[in-house]
Amino acid sequence: MSETEIRRKDIGAAAAEAGSAVCNVCFRHCVIPEGRTGACRARRCEGGRIVCSNYGWITSIALDPIEKKPLHDFYPGSRILSVGSFGCNLKCAFCQNYTISMAGAGDVRSERYTPEELSDLASRLRPEGNIGIAFTYNEPLVGWEFVRDTARLVHSRGMKNVLVTNGTASVEVLEELLPYIDAMNIDLKAFSEDFYRNITCGNFEMTKEFIRRAVSACHVELTTLLITGKNDREEEIRAESAWIAGLNHGRGRQIPLHLTRYFPRYQMRIPATDVNEVYELADAAREYLDHVYIGNC
Repeated sequence: MSETEIRRKDIGAAAAEAGSAVCNVCFRHCVIPEGRTGACRARRCEGGRIVCSNYGWITSIALDPIEKKPLHDFYPGSRILSVGSFGCNLKCAFCQNYTISMAGAGDVRSERYTPEELSDLASRLRPEGNIGIAFTYNEPLVGWEFVRDTARLVHSRGMKNVLVTNGTASVEVLEELLPYIDAMNIDLKAFSEDFYRNITCGNFEMTKEFIRRAVSACHVELTTLLITGKNDREEEIRAESAWIAGLNHGRGRQIPLHLTRYFPRYQMRIPATDVNEVYELADAAREYLDHVYIGNC
């Protein structure tokens, strides 16, 4: 038994004794008391088990260009029905969608959809260029059960599924979804454990493991939001790009990387990243990667 399995067993035993349940979606392993939610605000303990409390609750829905996800090399020029709920397992101080990602049930306006209703809507939008559904806006993996159930129906209609995620989830959750996911954009917030610990309250190693598995199974593009003085050192971008290039048995040079310009948002008031710096860092990344794209400039 691995150390992780032993830890999960110990946490689970402690939770049972306390009348709680443990959530194993991400590194937090939240021990959630009956009737309460975990750190993500989207997973709840009911009847001694963890359930997805945002199942089917949609806060945002739009027919977007695929490039907005951003996906540059996956069905370019198409559109995709983009849906989001509430909740996130990270606490990024610079969050662009904090009004829904930092919300819980009842904190934000939402409408209930079944997987059948969403897949029907996606199909009806085909004449407008829709190729499927993108699970985006908040963190979709905190409600992975709804993603799985909907994506399965979307596939049965011959359409595509896209996941836009922070990649901070267990490989076990990822394996549940991979049969139904055609493409992902995964945020690689930085290439530093310190950034993940102190700026996003995330887990660098879990994110890297998630990316390693994803790139071996479907089309993946990565995004790093460049924040002045936080994750924009040239040495860090070179290290990140070299790591990406080595993925998928050394075929990672073909993985698209989006380097995007930061603007002040939510709790972070650092001035917007200098445009010239973004272009310079993109040039450095291109020494390792064949497809580097610039955003927000």
